[in-house]
Amino acid sequence: MKELIELQAMIEKMRDKLHEIAKDKSLTDMEVVRASQMLDVLLNEYQQMLKNKIK
Repeated sequence: MKELIELQAMIEKMRDKLHEIAKDKSLTDMEVVRASQMLDVLLNEYQQMLKNKIK
């Protein structure tokens, strides 16, 4: 359970960072794309943890 809470905090932090970067740059800017990809990785990990917890 602790891992899920920590991962949720990381996701929120990354989401905030992505919004901050994207407000000043094009959505196709490499920095925006990298931040988006990092957020995707965290979200996928979170989804996997939830899936494994339900089993």
